[in-house]
Amino acid sequence: MKGSMFAIVGGAFLTLQGVANTRISESIGTWQTAILTQFTGFLAAFVILLFIRDTRRGGFRTVKPLYLAGGAFAAIIISSNITAIQQIGVTLTVAILMIAQLCLTFLIDSNGWFGVTRQKMKLPQFLGIAMMIAGVVILKL
Repeated sequence: MKGSMFAIVGGAFLTLQGVANTRISESIGTWQTAILTQFTGFLAAFVILLFIRDTRRGGFRTVKPLYLAGGAFAAIIISSNITAIQQIGVTLTVAILMIAQLCLTFLIDSNGWFGVTRQKMKLPQFLGIAMMIAGVVILKL
């Protein structure tokens, strides 16, 4: 239940961030917005870290370099979301974003990429993705 609540909060804030970033980008530009968002995100995470006092700092040495670059993906995520929201609106952007996430996680799970346990995908998983795609098509009508 706790994981589901975090997912709901994360999804809600992802949408709020996308809308806010789109409005900011109208004044200062897409990449400037990405910089601002990354910087304020860093500050927020740093302040939270100070309060939580997570002491696993030495763990950085054990993380594969490929995974350390994961934060750089945020610049692409932010600019893509801003552009998509400007072009097709919030609802379609979030719907398509969710489908893209599910399709990629489907591939990651079914192939065991990035060290995750390989999952066997069955008809219900295929039907679920197909239904989501059909839902986006209906939304676009």
